[in-house]
Amino acid sequence: MKMQLKTLAIAAALLALAFGAAAQQAPAGGTLDKIRSSGKAVLGVREASPPMAYMLGANEKYVGYHVELCERVLKDIAPQAKLEYMAVTAQNTIPLVQNGTLDIGCGPTTNNTARQQQVAFALTTYVSEVRMATRVDSGISSLDQLAGRTVSASTGTTAVQLLRKRERAQNTTITTMLGKDHLESFLLMESGRADAFVLDDNLLAGIIANAKNPSAYRIVGDALGSEPIALLFRKDDAIFKAAVDDALRRLMKSGELEKIYTKWFVAPIPPKNTSLNLPMSAALKQLIAEPNDKPLEAYAK
Repeated sequence: MKMQLKTLAIAAALLALAFGAAAQQAPAGGTLDKIRSSGKAVLGVREASPPMAYMLGANEKYVGYHVELCERVLKDIAPQAKLEYMAVTAQNTIPLVQNGTLDIGCGPTTNNTARQQQVAFALTTYVSEVRMATRVDSGISSLDQLAGRTVSASTGTTAVQLLRKRERAQNTTITTMLGKDHLESFLLMESGRADAFVLDDNLLAGIIANAKNPSAYRIVGDALGSEPIALLFRKDDAIFKAAVDDALRRLMKSGELEKIYTKWFVAPIPPKNTSLNLPMSAALKQLIAEPNDKPLEAYAK
């Protein structure tokens, strides 16, 4: 009996070591403990949010800036875990993180105070500007021209809130058509049913780059707002947050995060091998030098 208990103890110790020091400290019910027990980590990814997270080809291979960051982080903190990818939307990401279906959300999710009541966010790894895309022949070049027009936006995105805020501030009417995802929202604008499409600048650039005729569209006008984008995971799991944040700090300090950024925002990306030509912003460079997880409200103009 003593020999059996000793064998079990040794096996448990070896399993804990395999997942690193952070996993050893994980309490029962913690995310690292869950990953250790199941042998897998479930990543929430997007099918159509290039260059942050998108599906490539018919084999359901998911790629992108935030997908690669998730993969690098998990390889660091749970090297033996098998990575399992689950396609999610802007609407269901947070509920699936809350109920434990997802271990980490890798899509382009904005960190704001309302969402911080539901989930936890890692250090900011992108700062986006919410802008609008239009057809070149639309004649629209400024936000003031949206009054009385129809604008498309994706359900569950903060772009919807920003459009409504502008309506109130300008005392104008903007008809908002909601697409279930970014490709559907773009199609509303592409087909002429909407005059403009409002979304994060990086996502707009990615969608336009992969459109049938990229030269037919452009990103115009001032930003509706700046938004911190981050990986997300279960709330009240301090050990997992510390492990993820520490892994991101190492990527930032080593220069690897900047290399990953360049790969997805500056170099040509699949499937069409076109470049978004979005060099790293001064805001993100500052965040790499001094990382933080401040919410959207800290970026308010």
